[in-house]
Amino acid sequence: MRDGVDPDDVILPPEKAARAGLKRTLAFPRGNLAPEGSVVKATAIDPSVVGADGVYRHEGPARVFTSEKAAIAAIKEGRIVAGDVMILAGVGPMGTGMEETYQVTSALKHIPGGSRVALVTDARFSGVSTGACIGHVGPEALAGGPLGKLLEGDLVRIVIDTGRVSGSIDLIGWAGQNGAETTPEEGAHELARRPSRPDLAPDPHLPDDTKLWAILQSASGGTWRGCIYDAERIAARLARS
Repeated sequence: MRDGVDPDDVILPPEKAARAGLKRTLAFPRGNLAPEGSVVKATAIDPSVVGADGVYRHEGPARVFTSEKAAIAAIKEGRIVAGDVMILAGVGPMGTGMEETYQVTSALKHIPGGSRVALVTDARFSGVSTGACIGHVGPEALAGGPLGKLLEGDLVRIVIDTGRVSGSIDLIGWAGQNGAETTPEEGAHELARRPSRPDLAPDPHLPDDTKLWAILQSASGGTWRGCIYDAERIAARLARS
């Protein structure tokens, strides 16, 4: 107030913000690839790939990577093209301590058709990342999450409503389907029968304190429910060990 700023003009409840023409910044997609949720900065998606109804729709083949280094190499070598869905799995809390993956989103800005490439990961993004980059996917791949069961060429559908907090990320096709799309429910059954990828592994240089944090978060409920530790749940898990 001493600066001449009325808090009620900058801290707005959803209804007042909507009347002022402001959009929600984030969306929280779910689906058979993110049953516990994920997050995307929806307002940072290139408007040219968003429909007139404010909905971003993308279907494309999964290009699967289990390290940021491998993902960057693929971009630099021209192996990522418009329409692809880059999957960066195994880089959540249990994998790398949930590294920040700005290098990938930054590199995509400099390739032809980069705005038409989506990125889905169990890692996180910095505040300067832009594009259809979906992070914090839960459960993370190394906790048995479906993201860690995707195979190269799987067909992934992403729908994000930029005006709401909703969206979906689903496996809807895979080898042996003769090019036919399936339902998200059928995709969930396919993922449930698959084992996790054999190339998933924690970073061998992960510090012990980060490993402990990841273990406690997992015991507390995972990437989303474990953000605030549930001490009783952790104690119960330890007691059963």
